Amino acid sequence: MPAVTTVAEVRALARTLPRTTEHLIHDRVKFRVGAIVYVAFSRDEQTMGFGYPKEQRDGLIAAEPDLFFLPRASDLRFNWVCCHLARLDHDQMTELVTEAWRMVVPKFLARQRLGE
Repeated sequence: MPAVTTVAEVRALARTLPRTTEHLIHDRVKFRVGAIVYVAFSRDEQTMGFGYPKEQRDGLIAAEPDLFFLPRASDLRFNWVCCHLARLDHDQMTELVTEAWRMVVPKFLARQRLGE
């Protein structure tokens, strides 16, 4: 069984991503660039929401329904998906957080940090 992904691991990665700031909003840890949140945790830190293209999220959820799920109905209008941290491995977390960050920064900055 893979190790459980933790907020501390996400924090360690997010701190390396330019322009990221961490905030505690209504007892929830959130990472954002400017005013745009790209990763947020549930209050109990059991689930993580992250930026993800709306047009691709049904496929992501269908591929791994035990891991990924839709956000609450009021958040469906956003580019957002949620996952269970206990089922998320480190490599998946790294890819999801990095890609969520890429969605909210200028293209030149993403290229500088990640390459093409």
